[in-house]
Amino acid sequence: MSTATQPQTSSPQYVEVSTPRVHNLHHVEVLTPKIEESLDFFTRVLGLHETHREGQSVYLRSAAEWGRYSTILTEAKAPGLGHMAWQVAEPEQVQGWARRFSDIGVDHRFESGGSRFAQGDTVSFTGPFGHRTELFYDFERYEPADPSKLLSQPVRFPAPGIGVRRLDHLNITAQNVDEARDWYTDVLGFKLREAARTPEGDIGVWMSVTSQVHDLAIMRDGMGERGRLHHIAYYLDTPESLLRAADIFVEEGTPVDAGPGKHGLTQAFFIYVFEPGGNRVELFSGGYPIHGPDWKPVIWDGAAIEKAIVWYGGQLPDTFFTVAT
Repeated sequence: MSTATQPQTSSPQYVEVSTPRVHNLHHVEVLTPKIEESLDFFTRVLGLHETHREGQSVYLRSAAEWGRYSTILTEAKAPGLGHMAWQVAEPEQVQGWARRFSDIGVDHRFESGGSRFAQGDTVSFTGPFGHRTELFYDFERYEPADPSKLLSQPVRFPAPGIGVRRLDHLNITAQNVDEARDWYTDVLGFKLREAARTPEGDIGVWMSVTSQVHDLAIMRDGMGERGRLHHIAYYLDTPESLLRAADIFVEEGTPVDAGPGKHGLTQAFFIYVFEPGGNRVELFSGGYPIHGPDWKPVIWDGAAIEKAIVWYGGQLPDTFFTVAT
């Protein structure tokens, strides 16, 4: 009596591969020649809280943020962007980004945890148009002495002044938006969400690594500079709170650059002002989430660009497209 040979089976061997991925905007460093005036604006008017001082820098956080800081004010001769910092998806991806940059020829620097306040291992580099950037994973959480009973937020309300909720996004400029768009897509993995497009190329792109409609915007530099900071933006819960902010700005004598109004692009309710150091700040409400992986970028072109820029509200001044820091 013969028996059939049974095939030998074994469990498949899976190898976990972690592709480096930028996960979210963590903080920005803002340069200001008027550190005390800027600090008063960001704390008393906007409602951020000071958590640390080191050298020429003051570290601030908004009421709904869990990190020790989201905004760094650094005294400098001129206003502008010191650096922007993004958290990566997993701890080992910091080293993964360093290897990736080495492979593709991006000049970078690796610094072990502790070299930055409340921040772990960090890879720093400069983008194609001169914007200093940091990637890291670990950060120290804020531990309030009197936490909120609402466990999903760290501190109680009300916050001082306007009471912005969190850092939302930043907008930088580039001489060539197409080139910048492709670099942030191909190298850092940003996804294009919306664009203002002309036959000569994109004049502005709105990109994200999260479900937000944009974490980073890039606009063509109206003065032909290599790369500058157009604005940083903080989130407010409702358009009504943005209108309250407009009243506060007028009472405080804060120069209003544009708004209140609504962009067609991103469906954002906005008001733009200049803080005392000379940097443009946006307060932002609205927008929309993007959850599907098959999002088709929204392209505004031709006559539609006018409504993309301002859906309703007063027209933006010409300086909105030329003044950056």
